[in-house]
Amino acid sequence: MKVTIYGSGYVGLVTGACLAQVGNDVLCVDIDPRKIEMLNRGEVPIHEPGLDNLIAENREAGRLRFTLDAAEGVAHGLFQFIAVGTPPDEDGSADLKHVLAVARTIGEHLREYRIIVNKSTVPVGTADRVRGAVNETLTARGAQIEFDVGSNPDFLKEGAAIVDFMRPDRIVVGTDNPRTTELLRALYAPFNRNHDRVIAMDIRSSELTKYAANAMLATKISFMNELSRIAERLGADIEKVRIGIGSDPRIGYNFIYPGAGYGGSCFPKDVQALERTANEVGYKAELLSAVEAVNLRQKRVLFEKIQAEFGSDLKGRTFALWGLAFKPNTDDMRAASSRVLMEQLWAAGARVQAFDPVAMDETRRIYGERADLTLCANAPAALDGADALVVVTEWTNFRSPDFELIRSKLKQPVIFDGRNLYDPALLANMGIRYHSIGRPSMPSD
Repeated sequence: MKVTIYGSGYVGLVTGACLAQVGNDVLCVDIDPRKIEMLNRGEVPIHEPGLDNLIAENREAGRLRFTLDAAEGVAHGLFQFIAVGTPPDEDGSADLKHVLAVARTIGEHLREYRIIVNKSTVPVGTADRVRGAVNETLTARGAQIEFDVGSNPDFLKEGAAIVDFMRPDRIVVGTDNPRTTELLRALYAPFNRNHDRVIAMDIRSSELTKYAANAMLATKISFMNELSRIAERLGADIEKVRIGIGSDPRIGYNFIYPGAGYGGSCFPKDVQALERTANEVGYKAELLSAVEAVNLRQKRVLFEKIQAEFGSDLKGRTFALWGLAFKPNTDDMRAASSRVLMEQLWAAGARVQAFDPVAMDETRRIYGERADLTLCANAPAALDGADALVVVTEWTNFRSPDFELIRSKLKQPVIFDGRNLYDPALLANMGIRYHSIGRPSMPSD
């Protein structure tokens, strides 16, 4: 099948590469000349394990192309996927200007029947607005051309997106007629060989499903972070509590790890957008408000622990940070806990020496060159002369470090662990003062 995808960001590139991998003819359209030039040189503008090889393979096979020409895109694909960004507006609602701009562009160049599919995460009712934008543009042209609009939200985890797409646990499809449903079933047939994973529903339910999924996962994280605060005050160990409740199959172990707060491009934005949508229909979503408030507070917990150890005046102090991306296996720093912590440290007069396996370039892009930030070549280098180590992202190569080396390089043997990677008793026996999330602090020997 011929597929056009508007937007060559995270969702668009993964979707395009995976659809091409099973034999479809995919054309990705973007308005950013720099990005299209990179992709046509074989470079990939985002970090996602395996994506560069998948794109290269399908470009070489002629199944995946990239262009700035929107007219070519409209002419190419029966399926017109909209996969552009929906950043939060000032009031927390999703900004649909890019989605609607694509809809108008499709309307300008439409010559024959097309299926327009919202892949972007969008508020309930967006399909109606897309349909309206296309119809308005067609009316201005004096044209009457049939088209359908559907919803097909992504459920991709950064760092595991290719596996999620190629072996999905569900494929949600929202349509308003059986023909569109069956055409989308045919497109996704290669991903359904073992059993049918397509869940067909009306468009509004499909749009809400994506927000509901992310809000549910964010709620689990904030609930555990709230419990971690309580556990610290009661002298309980939140990690033991986690194991105790996770063994209940009604709860499970996924997304109940306490930490320094969630970030990324989805959870913060989608919780806010769903809360805003509820407000627009006259409902106060108190739980969603609490989920967001707890998360914002949790992102400050590491700084609070640092101040409790070193005092409020941090002038002259240097802190080693391990991890800058919001989660492992990505370079995405949107709403990352590391950014909150670094900015708090700088405001208090401290310096930061940081290392991340893949997010160093992104950090430079965000913060540029500054005297109070040193980006180090490796994790041990970040420790040199620092007053303490702060672990912010749970990369696998941070899980079993050389603690003797850490102790020898730090001015003081102090670790702040925002992801509970280490054994408090072990570090106490080694003479390292260890501060984690929701666990009693143990005196060092």
